[in-house]
Amino acid sequence: MGKKQTDLVCELCSREVQSLSRHHLVPREEGGRYGATAELCQPCHSTIHLSLSNQELAQEYNSIEALQKAEALQKYLKWVKNKRVERISNRRGKNRRKK
Repeated sequence: MGKKQTDLVCELCSREVQSLSRHHLVPREEGGRYGATAELCQPCHSTIHLSLSNQELAQEYNSIEALQKAEALQKYLKWVKNKRVERISNRRGKNRRKK
């Protein structure tokens, strides 16, 4: 039996979700406009940008494998893996880590 159109899987947390967004593995602001992308659920996408700077993403965390191993995301990834959450508030800008 084939996958239904609603069977979307986040590349970071591997959860089935209702919608995905495109994440530039190297941020556009760091030269990744036409580079590789990953399909992520909104909670993962928001958490990545809350937890890691664009410079860190470009230099150290520019693959799904690197993101899955990122120390800054471990607590979140452990928490989200069995949750049914589809959206979290976009918290960019508040208490954002600066590098």
